[in-house]
Amino acid sequence: MINLKKLLAIILLSGSTITYAQVTLPIAVNLKNTYTKGTRTITGEPGKNYWQNTASYTIKVNFNPQTRNLSGTVGIDYVNNSPDTLTQVQFKLYPNLYKKGVVRDMPVEAVDLTDGVQIQSLSINNQLQDSAKRKIDGTNMVLHVQPILPKQKTHFDIAYNYTLNQTSHIRTGQIDTGAFFIAYFFPRIAVYDDIDGWNQYPYLGSQEFYNDFGHFNAEITVPGNYQVWATGNLKNTDEVYQPKYAKLIAQAGSSDKVTDIITEADLKAGNITKNNPTNTWKFEADSVTDLVFSLSNHYLWKTSSLVVDPKTNRRTRVDAVFNPAHKDFYEVINYARKTVETMSYQFPKWPYPYPHETVFDGLDQMEYPMMVNDNPLENTEDAIELTDHEIFHTMFPFYMGTNETKYGWMDEGWATIAEWLISPIIDKKIVDPYGVAATENSAGTEQDVPIMTLTPGLIGTAKFTDNYPKPAMAYLYIKDMLGDELFTKALHYYIAQWHGKHPMPYDFFNCMNTGAGINLNWFWKSWFFDGGVPNLAISKVNQQQQKYTVIITSIGSKPVPVNLTVYYTDGSKQLVHQSIACWANGNKSTNVEFTASKAIKQLVLGTTYDPDVDKKDNVWRP
Repeated sequence: MINLKKLLAIILLSGSTITYAQVTLPIAVNLKNTYTKGTRTITGEPGKNYWQNTASYTIKVNFNPQTRNLSGTVGIDYVNNSPDTLTQVQFKLYPNLYKKGVVRDMPVEAVDLTDGVQIQSLSINNQLQDSAKRKIDGTNMVLHVQPILPKQKTHFDIAYNYTLNQTSHIRTGQIDTGAFFIAYFFPRIAVYDDIDGWNQYPYLGSQEFYNDFGHFNAEITVPGNYQVWATGNLKNTDEVYQPKYAKLIAQAGSSDKVTDIITEADLKAGNITKNNPTNTWKFEADSVTDLVFSLSNHYLWKTSSLVVDPKTNRRTRVDAVFNPAHKDFYEVINYARKTVETMSYQFPKWPYPYPHETVFDGLDQMEYPMMVNDNPLENTEDAIELTDHEIFHTMFPFYMGTNETKYGWMDEGWATIAEWLISPIIDKKIVDPYGVAATENSAGTEQDVPIMTLTPGLIGTAKFTDNYPKPAMAYLYIKDMLGDELFTKALHYYIAQWHGKHPMPYDFFNCMNTGAGINLNWFWKSWFFDGGVPNLAISKVNQQQQKYTVIITSIGSKPVPVNLTVYYTDGSKQLVHQSIACWANGNKSTNVEFTASKAIKQLVLGTTYDPDVDKKDNVWRP
């Protein structure tokens, strides 16, 4: 095994010693311009001129479960923190994914096609605006406005309505006759940033989202026999719940044990919510990029809480809300709680940032601030992997504010490595090779494009591999190369610099370099920018008594770690490992040395997370 500390020290030396030490990452003009403008820095931190626009939303909606009609108002206090004068404001109308005639890349049943979001009125600073000033194109709405100056605050009021989808469940919609998950349900102002200006990418169904951080107050009015769960804290528990349940909810927020808030007996007896024709549920959330809600008249509710920050004793409440017919969900509360605990204390070892996390039994596999919408699964391993994957998205994209639309790998890659690392902590029997085979099978083909390819441009297999397994492998390899302590230090540096902001890929790369104190550009370039295939081979085995030297050759051009398993004739085995750093100087071979403790049956190259396009040369037998 090579001396990692010695190698990393060498990498810091001049380019004449290590060729890759002086690698410069290719960068697009619009991204490079952020350095010139001083909004970002080549060392990764936000620049002295960094800015981002903010908004405060006051949302009041009524939802009718019978007609699926959602109507209401949204008031927005928008602050233009940019140095630019804005003559138009762009909005996102995400429910227009279901509008007749809209371009989308996911199928929608005819029964779910609607007239989209109906804007009944729109005012700016209490001045009603003529509909001619706005243009709606799919999920984008452009509004021409009187110039909004830098640092100016502008108030918008919008009255609107639309019909929620009954089937064609793309992240939102009706689950059954008495359960609904309602996301992306209000007009919102698009991101205006220092890279592209307005985020003009339409929502087509497959790519995900990019929203600004804001403050949200929501009042959600539903029939009296429904409960509501949402992003943020419920502010009027005593007004919507009967005293028994209000007390249970309060107690659960300070208890480590699993508490049954709503049981099957409670559902049968009724009298859970206040006995009114309708109840209005009030939620508040700060420093989040979105607000969603769900409701049901027949779901169970299990909850628990835990200390996520021992320095302050701050707690997070974890909820599982589900149909009693779905038996796998009875254990989801334990998977969810363990995920939040592991995230806070092991990986990424950052205190869980929000006051609650609700896993709602729905028809999708999708994350939202403080909530996830997970379908029921019969297989325990699948249920664990889905739970920890979606909850991990709390950090990426929500806490970190990454642009999922352009750079899906900046959140999905992290959720995938979390799935690999956290699932075995919940159940030690789990080995999750998610996406490794797909990476091997597509490597070197026309669809195998660099991870840095913009997500909207991905097609075929790359839509999966470039967002999920390939970046996850890269994160895993850099974690292995740096070691847990240095990797955590570097990752925490990135998180500390950019949470609540909008980092681009280079901010991540540069922060990791700065946080680790090592120029890792050779690695970033080889895994995120370059093509190539992973293909290692056992080229030669030299033996002197019990000492073996195995020459490993990189036939392909995509570096991967060296994991050589020594299988002995008595059934025992030994792993000999070199991190991906063994390829840092551009060499095409590396020597693996070990001392055999007994007779060898065979040597096998590669483990679960080491893709290799040709495994025929990965086995040696004496």
